[in-house]
Amino acid sequence: MSQRSGSLLAWADRLAALASLGDETRRRLFEHVRSSPSAVGRDDAAAALSLPRSTASFHLDRLVRDGLLAVEFRKLGGRAGPGSGRPAKLYRPALDEVGVSVPERSYDLAGELMASAIEASMAGGGSVRKALADTAYERGRSSAGGGASLEELLTGVGYRPAPDGEGGLLLMNCPFHRLADGHADVVCAMNGAFLSGALAACGIPEENVEEDRSAGRCCARIRPSQAGPNAAGGR
Repeated sequence: MSQRSGSLLAWADRLAALASLGDETRRRLFEHVRSSPSAVGRDDAAAALSLPRSTASFHLDRLVRDGLLAVEFRKLGGRAGPGSGRPAKLYRPALDEVGVSVPERSYDLAGELMASAIEASMAGGGSVRKALADTAYERGRSSAGGGASLEELLTGVGYRPAPDGEGGLLLMNCPFHRLADGHADVVCAMNGAFLSGALAACGIPEENVEEDRSAGRCCARIRPSQAGPNAAGGR
């Protein structure tokens, strides 16, 4: 089974995962499993760290519950069939990495979009700016899969959407804040294209993305569908 990227965990779950590693025993067990070439059993983990088996078992299962480890069951020693015993419970990493920032940011998403845009520009000979807008737009569209609402999608990326009282949404957090600080034109254009794609996939007019330069918020907001045409952002 493939490992999951830490960015696919919800923000609160990433906070819980990192908090779990604040315990020294769990941290040592996680590092032992992560550095092992294959899945690790409770007995081997306990022996490697000189822990009672019950202690190792408790903390390993806590790491599973916190999303840091995954479990698989497999018979060991090459034995199979009747009389070969029960499959052993083994632990392996569930994440390639996990990171979290407060407030929530999505720099990994920005990096993926920019790298994909550069590749597309190099391959096709077009401008990087257009490639970035196209890439961000398509990612916004694809992010809306699975029947999620627009608010759920925006929450998952880190925008912290809040009703504006008129049927639109204010985006109370910029997922790309540090990048936008020094490269506002590039990042805000990418952001507008991503939001436009997300709206399109949710059946909302793309022109409902409009500029919002309020301090401490995202550079865009989602205006109500019935509002006048003053759209900004997008491609």
